[in-house]
Amino acid sequence: MRFQSLKELDQSEGTVQLQNATGADILVPAPSKTDPNDPLRWPRWKKHVAFSSVCAFTFLTNYAIGGLAPAFYILSIEFDKSMTETSHLLLWPILVLGLFNFFWVPVANYFGKRPVFVFASLLLCVCYVWGATASSFKSLLWSNIIAAFAGSSTEALGAAIVNDLYFLHERGAKMGIYMNAISGGNTLGPLICGFVVQSLGWRWHKWMAVIFTGVNFIAVLLFVPETRYDRDLSQAQFNNGSASESQEDVDIEKTLSGEVKEVIQRSSDDHIPQLPKKTFLQDFQLLSGTPKTNLMKMFVRPWPMIVYPAVIYSFLCYSISLVVVVAVNILNPFVLQAPPYNWKPQINGLINIPGLLGNLFGAWAGGDLVDIFVRNRTRKNHGIFEPESRLYLLIIPFLLTSSGCLVFGYGVQRTLSWVALFFGYGMVSVALAACPTITMAYVSDSLLPVNSDALLLVNGLKNIVAFGFLYGVVPWVEEVGYVDCFGTMAGIFAGIVGVGGVLLILYGARARHTTAQWKVILL
Repeated sequence: MRFQSLKELDQSEGTVQLQNATGADILVPAPSKTDPNDPLRWPRWKKHVAFSSVCAFTFLTNYAIGGLAPAFYILSIEFDKSMTETSHLLLWPILVLGLFNFFWVPVANYFGKRPVFVFASLLLCVCYVWGATASSFKSLLWSNIIAAFAGSSTEALGAAIVNDLYFLHERGAKMGIYMNAISGGNTLGPLICGFVVQSLGWRWHKWMAVIFTGVNFIAVLLFVPETRYDRDLSQAQFNNGSASESQEDVDIEKTLSGEVKEVIQRSSDDHIPQLPKKTFLQDFQLLSGTPKTNLMKMFVRPWPMIVYPAVIYSFLCYSISLVVVVAVNILNPFVLQAPPYNWKPQINGLINIPGLLGNLFGAWAGGDLVDIFVRNRTRKNHGIFEPESRLYLLIIPFLLTSSGCLVFGYGVQRTLSWVALFFGYGMVSVALAACPTITMAYVSDSLLPVNSDALLLVNGLKNIVAFGFLYGVVPWVEEVGYVDCFGTMAGIFAGIVGVGGVLLILYGARARHTTAQWKVILL
């Protein structure tokens, strides 16, 4: 057992050259010249289909578990449970979604991502069958918990697959799509469930999820090959004096649409032999070999990386963003379906329309808008990319979400029009897509050689912290009221996102280069 520093694995330490002296783009990481099986060299359609299948898996996990929220009031009556007890249908799965990242990621790093996705997507479908036929509250709760165990396989691995398939300049937009899949399940799910519950009953919400997850299992089985690839990052990443070499190694033709096409002419001229391309049946195989590192070391390896500032900041931002959104999801049925509003479940579900719009805007702002901002900033910086340039646009969720918490809290406390509640929830929802999109891309940029383990910490720890907050949110609201509760959450959100962001913008590069010398990576 030995420890290495990040600098030994990646000389760039996150600072890379994305443009050469003429303004042409340089691909980071550089794709293999000789291996057509490198996921970075896959055809665009193959990348997109695999990524979309994993995003659908992520979406369906949250669709059926978080989507049940509009039925909480009805379920509390049907099973004779209190408001707090009913909220456990969402709270315990949130904890499990975080905890079992620490199981799935080491297993995927050892056996491969494909067998994990195939098994877990099938298990998710089976759990939804169980939930649809559950005859007791305890059975329904456990079906959600085991479903969360299956769905937790996509929390960190879904983000890691972005780095397997796409280049640095594409990460922001693709991470935004992935975060929309997570947050979209929590907004579209309740929106659809509200109508289904009123017309057909809550069980049909689960049966619909069974159909969707069954189709998704087939898609994962057929169209998600193994994306794990043993890339020599020390050669692929830019280091001083190598920008021109990277450009000569791989000629790239890049259109305005973002499609990247490799031109093989230079390789042919140099007579570089190409490895044989895998057939469909070879891609279909579940197992692709195991690394020399033993499995137990894989389970231990992520924990020392908690010392990296990017990891700490990302999981705290993601945690508080998740807390404020899920708090509204848990509480709003007990507000809107009770006096004086007295809304029916399908009308209650409409509150997720502004939530969905907030998610879409947040994912666009944290993904495409950040990529545009970063590209312009890199150009002004003579083609040098600094990961901290992503953090400037956190000002958008900082302003909108902290204000949205106050709008929602005051709206409920003073029984204002439903318009205030809808606007508040829409503003709050921006954070759940924008903050993790920006900060997880920042983690990947800073810690690319170990991004899978780093993202495991972000996704695992954020759910544990969120569970601690949300487990007490109902009694907290009952004791202090909505204004004090959501006002406090607004202050915590502003402190973490705002203060932490400013510190990293000012000192993040220095901290990144310092921590890159620390021997905390277990190999």
